[in-house]
Amino acid sequence: MTEIMVVEIGKNAIFTLLLVVGPLLLVAMIIGLLISLFQTLTQIQEMTLVFVPKILVVFISLIFFLPFMIEQLRTFTNGLFDRMIALGA
Repeated sequence: MTEIMVVEIGKNAIFTLLLVVGPLLLVAMIIGLLISLFQTLTQIQEMTLVFVPKILVVFISLIFFLPFMIEQLRTFTNGLFDRMIALGA
C-alpha cells in the first residue's frame, strides 16, 4: 500500500463524511436560523423554543435522508473491501 493510496482513501473518507452529515447539518442550520429569526421578531427568549423544534426537524430529516446516508456508507465500504481484496491477490 503506497502513500498515494492512503491519501486517496483518507480523501474519500472525508468526502463520504461530508456527504453523510451534510444534509442533517444543513437542515439544523436552516431551522436554527429560522427559529432565531422568529425569536428576534417576537422577542420571545425561551430556550426550549430552540431545542424542541430543532430536534424534531432533525429527527424527521434523519428518517428522510437515511436511505441516502446508508447508500453512501455502503458504497464507501464496498470500495474499501475491494481495495483490500486487490491488495491480498
